[in-house]
Amino acid sequence: MEKESQIHGFTDYLSTQNLSPNTVRAYLAAIRQYFSLYPELNHPSLQMYKLYLLEHYKPQTVNLRINALNSFLTYLEWPDSRIMQIRVQQKWFLEHIISEGDYEYLKARLLEDEQYLYYFLIRFMAATGARVSEVIQFTVEDVREGCKGIFSKGNKTRHIYIPASLQSSALKWLAWIGRNKGDIFLNPSGNRISPDGIRKQLKRLAARYHLDEQVLHPHSFRHRFAKSFMEHCDDITLLSNLLGHESIETTRIYLRRSSSEQKAIINQVVDW
Repeated sequence: MEKESQIHGFTDYLSTQNLSPNTVRAYLAAIRQYFSLYPELNHPSLQMYKLYLLEHYKPQTVNLRINALNSFLTYLEWPDSRIMQIRVQQKWFLEHIISEGDYEYLKARLLEDEQYLYYFLIRFMAATGARVSEVIQFTVEDVREGCKGIFSKGNKTRHIYIPASLQSSALKWLAWIGRNKGDIFLNPSGNRISPDGIRKQLKRLAARYHLDEQVLHPHSFRHRFAKSFMEHCDDITLLSNLLGHESIETTRIYLRRSSSEQKAIINQVVDW
């Protein structure tokens, strides 16, 4: 009973931390998994759980679940028992980012087929750098304002700016469909579209338009924004703020070349 009481209290605690619903679910699942494996919460069992994670999951998942345990320990005011994350070697090039050519092709085909919802959805992701969980929160009022305020960790507000060209065309589309307030990205039932629904539809679009499914995922357009921004403006501090990264080191990945870009440069430069 004490475990359930702690988990219930932890659930309330997470609701105050400005975490996404997916993160909250993942954190609670990790805590329940821990207690299903180890009856007591103590340092030796925490270390055993870390070993269990290393044996069964990829590094990113291991660190996510360690984050969950550490957050739980913070809630319980047990900071001395926190677990060290594992070091994840970052890729030295970027992969699975939609190219500028494929992005322009996709926009053209969506317009041609009058798929305006997804035309504007991918434009909002690629032109603002918003995460998929953030872009679905955009409202008509935000478009009129030209800016969306998103609450992040530490009760800070991050501003996501809508470029003037996108704002103008989006307002015309919204007027045309008679939407004058509220969410702008709705499913056929009239409810806010879900990130999972977007991912599934992007897979369908990849098949329809013969695009690589690996590059047609929501985060790909956020990457496209970052890469294009760095090609036109070398202010990495500004980009880091726009993307909402906690550390500028996270943003530095966009200074790197993808493997295809590296290959193109080698083919152009090396002739010996």
